[in-house]
Amino acid sequence: METFWPSARIGRGLRAWAVAAAASLAVAAPARADFPYEQEPINYLTAPTDDPVARLQKRIDKGEVDLGHEGNDRGYLKGLLEALKVPPESQTLVFSKTSFQPSLISPKKPRALYFNDDVYVGYVQGGDVLEVSAVDPKLGATFYVLDQRKSERPEFVRQTHACLLCHASGKTQEVPGHLIRSVYPGRSGLPVYNAGSFVTDPSSPFPERWGGWYVTGTHGRQRHMGNVVVTNSVHPTRLDTEAGANRTNLKGLVDTSPYLTGHSDVVALMVLEHQIQVHNFITLANYQARSGAYYDRGINKALGQPAETVSEGTTRRIDSHAEKLVAAMLLSGEAKLTDPVAGTSGFAERFAAAGPRDRKGRSLRDLDLRTRLFKYPCSFLIYSEAFDALPAPMKERVYRRLREVLTGAETGPAFAHLSADDRRAILEILVDTKPDLPDDWKGLVEPR
Repeated sequence: METFWPSARIGRGLRAWAVAAAASLAVAAPARADFPYEQEPINYLTAPTDDPVARLQKRIDKGEVDLGHEGNDRGYLKGLLEALKVPPESQTLVFSKTSFQPSLISPKKPRALYFNDDVYVGYVQGGDVLEVSAVDPKLGATFYVLDQRKSERPEFVRQTHACLLCHASGKTQEVPGHLIRSVYPGRSGLPVYNAGSFVTDPSSPFPERWGGWYVTGTHGRQRHMGNVVVTNSVHPTRLDTEAGANRTNLKGLVDTSPYLTGHSDVVALMVLEHQIQVHNFITLANYQARSGAYYDRGINKALGQPAETVSEGTTRRIDSHAEKLVAAMLLSGEAKLTDPVAGTSGFAERFAAAGPRDRKGRSLRDLDLRTRLFKYPCSFLIYSEAFDALPAPMKERVYRRLREVLTGAETGPAFAHLSADDRRAILEILVDTKPDLPDDWKGLVEPR
């Protein structure tokens, strides 16, 4: 399994990570020697970052924030989550050996992952560092590590090349991004690579999800790959999924006392899958629009054309990637739930409470969890900094397509999962809660 954490070559994890990375890359897209986003206009490696972690570092440097240190193995974990407003209820536990610290990870000592809308934090028992990833509005996923040794002024160290080996491939839309994998884990946590693996997103069938993860929560007759390991080396895909089903706690599987909670919440995992996918498509749309504009500037100058001329190629590029983003935001292709799902950590309640809400009290963060993830299937990431930072031509096209779908002008199969009531509710919620909607959205809903 690959998850979304930095593949940084640090400390005692170096040699073990190199072995794990080599095995992982055997089933992933091959690394390329040259990435277009290393160059103009993206300049991923050299552009200054402006993500929540970079902003926190500035506050630490000014003495405005004290992360605190627990003086034990958890180190800065609790203080970091508090400073970045990452809820402990988001905790999920992954026990496959796919981090750069694989020697420290096993079914008995899983890696804990925590997240909010734009930050991800990884903690490994006995690890030298905390693994941190954030979403930069212009650069997409940015990766850092934080030394766990107590320091007068903690410092996040950005990671680039090593992380991009796994975090910039076809599985992340060819941009620096995040991904979740489901594998067939051996007893030690090492994936059985010849058994194959699955990239997990909202379209993934329930039975292919969460191999190598712990999962707490109920899900009826549906079965997943979590909470169990391979016991049949001849037929590694024959997991005892019944043994891992509908667990409301992890007693007998792992000692959770070293972690902030005893949960690895199924609802948190489902939200995480959606969020990662949409973040990647937002980054892709951003890169494509900026690259098209950069190309056009060069062509216009060379041909003596007006600077604002937009080529047909750039128009097609914007249309294509706006369509991909809109489909992801509206959960096109989402696998249906056949039984209700419920978490155990309180994540669902905390997530839904974050709003914003329309005049009828509805929110895009309201969860369904009976037949699908969201009650109103439109991504809450429409409120994110990354979405707001989309170049104007791309955002304009995304808004136009959203309006066409939500008003019923678009009735294609990609959006057939949205009922007339769904479309109307999402439209009303957005009109009430998204201030920067274009003028042509005005009048679609009766004024307050």
